[in-house]
Amino acid sequence: MSSEQNDFLFLDPQQDDEIVVEPSRYWDILIVDDDEEIHTVTKLALSGLEYGGARLRFHHAYSGAEAKNILTQPNDISVIFLDVIMETDDAGFQVVKHVRDILNNKRVRIILRTGQAANIPEEKVIREYDINDYKTKTELTRSKLVTTLIAAIRSYEQICLLEYQAQAMNTILSASKYILGQTDVKVLCNKALEFMGVILGCKSNGLICTKLDGENFIQVLGGCEKYEEYFGEKLVNVNQTALSQVEACFGQLTHQYTDNSITFILKSKHRKAALYIESGGAPTDIQLQFAEIFLTNISIALDNIRLFVKLRDAAYKDLLTGISNRTDFIERIDDFQNVSENKYVFVLLDVINFSDINDGLGQDVGNKLLIAIVERLRAIVPTAQLLSRVGADVFGFLIPKSEFVLTDFNEKLSPSFSAAEHVLPIDFRIGLCQQQDFQGSGLETLKVAYIALNHAKKIKHKEGVYYSIDMQEKMEWRLGLIRQLRHDFARGKLEVWYQPQLSFDDLSLIGCEALLRWPLENGTYISPAVFIPLAEDAGLIVDIGQWVLEQACQQQKRLENEGTEICIAVNVSVPQFKVKGYAQTVKNTLLKYGVDPKNIELEVTESVVMDELDTVINTLRELKALGIEVAIDDFGTGFSSLSYIQSLPIDRLKIDRSFIKDLNNGDTGAVAGLVISLGAKLGLKTIAEGVETQEQAKFLKDLGCDEVQGFMYAKPMPENKLLEFISKRKT
Repeated sequence: MSSEQNDFLFLDPQQDDEIVVEPSRYWDILIVDDDEEIHTVTKLALSGLEYGGARLRFHHAYSGAEAKNILTQPNDISVIFLDVIMETDDAGFQVVKHVRDILNNKRVRIILRTGQAANIPEEKVIREYDINDYKTKTELTRSKLVTTLIAAIRSYEQICLLEYQAQAMNTILSASKYILGQTDVKVLCNKALEFMGVILGCKSNGLICTKLDGENFIQVLGGCEKYEEYFGEKLVNVNQTALSQVEACFGQLTHQYTDNSITFILKSKHRKAALYIESGGAPTDIQLQFAEIFLTNISIALDNIRLFVKLRDAAYKDLLTGISNRTDFIERIDDFQNVSENKYVFVLLDVINFSDINDGLGQDVGNKLLIAIVERLRAIVPTAQLLSRVGADVFGFLIPKSEFVLTDFNEKLSPSFSAAEHVLPIDFRIGLCQQQDFQGSGLETLKVAYIALNHAKKIKHKEGVYYSIDMQEKMEWRLGLIRQLRHDFARGKLEVWYQPQLSFDDLSLIGCEALLRWPLENGTYISPAVFIPLAEDAGLIVDIGQWVLEQACQQQKRLENEGTEICIAVNVSVPQFKVKGYAQTVKNTLLKYGVDPKNIELEVTESVVMDELDTVINTLRELKALGIEVAIDDFGTGFSSLSYIQSLPIDRLKIDRSFIKDLNNGDTGAVAGLVISLGAKLGLKTIAEGVETQEQAKFLKDLGCDEVQGFMYAKPMPENKLLEFISKRKT
């Protein structure tokens, strides 16, 4: 026997006297050979060998089939010494294919050993099979066997490390995508612990906890496995070991380790939090490195949830008053929708003229008033649910019908409110909706309550109005009409008609009033008394008013070109006067069509004048400066403007038809006479509209009225009829 063979067969005899200490880690080696002596000699040659603080643990297979069976079982085989020829000439190669292709095990290192090297060229074997070394049995002396094995174990260790790193990074990436988008803290904690268990190679038994601001106890945010049921519990009632570890974490701001658990501090400047997990043993350094990376993502996810809660509060709470907002109310009122019950009433109240308080006293006073209203509502309806601010100055709440008396509620709500240094008497309008009228969605329920509220505002009912189905029908009719108006206006279907205006002295034509008409497909017309308010509510009146002015300008130029120069009067609404730069808009329109300003008169109602007096006066002065005449339409119907008439830069007072229709029929004509007399004293012309009889005309002329307009002389007419009217007068 050669010296190399001696080296292969025998170990140092001194090793027999060593005290054997059972190691905690092993390298598992599988010997596959049909020769039992090879098993014995290999084990004898490698006995006592250590690498990285771990010894060898041997497994034995005596055929290719037996090797496949062992490798299929759960194990950590790191190196295989594999004979080529066993029960068949290629049994070893079949084991290689099984390991690599069937089991997809790329980690285990395979060292082929054969006693017939000449039969299969080494180069071909290395090329065609995924093996790591190929030796003849005679080559493997003890020293070469040890060298080969250690190189294989080192390679196996590096591959396992790379696989772990790849798996850990994939785990962190997958986990981060999941937890960073999570808004439920309980689910977040559960999943974070599951992923941490994968990174540490242990079960996910654990919990995440925090110490809330202002609290002296630690609360469980969420857990996994046996700790999952403790969501929201105080940690002191859950696990004393975890409690001491977490307290140490918070006190020292460092991770804490025991033989069976790890407690990680989750760093954040906004809060104190920790992750406790029962690891079952000490993790490796590389596991801790990846755990640190994942902890950063958990901290960010917890901060995101904290931010989400703030955003949710912003989305569902009114930041000024702290009560629910419109969004929250709409979502939560759905829970009370039940057609078979009528136990609740939804109360919606609007603060009247709140904008005047904001504009006149400042937004700070307005805000304090809103807060005071909420405080009073909480006091007078303590059993109310879903108290919400559903609009800038609109509040709503739900209350059992048995606990709500409308008259008592109004009485308690009516005293003045204190806001800053001001004591403010406030009026409300109230719309109410019974549970039986709740709709299929929160938004629809809010809509029907608004229908009742708008009805209360329209009729100026202070006590409150309950919703009824006929209100809904009227609202739907109005909305349908507004949609049709919007459609027809966009397609140029509206018309402007003209009603002549005459001088009382000689009945000469001095002008005409432009009147808007809305024809339908069937040849009928919708009354301006119906659609003008709708146009104002829908925000269409500004565009329509401008269109009428342009039509009047074009008509004036056409008449002028045919030898008739008269003034055309155009009605102006409140919304038009509120548009910034309205006077300049009128000027630009006149310039566009080349109309002399004296040939356009603007008629404004008392409601326009009294809406914002200072603003209106300034605008009227601008118009007067342009040379445009201004008339007060329907003068006397409001009476309120009498005290301001001297300050208005106007040219004409128009006596409303309501003061004329009953002349000589029980009406003394006192108001008409007063207006005519007032106009004369102020140097203003007066024009009477709605004159239909000779008696009315004579009465007004005798009083000194300057001009007249009415059916007796001419009805409103389209352009072609107006041209005929003018032509006949000329002849």
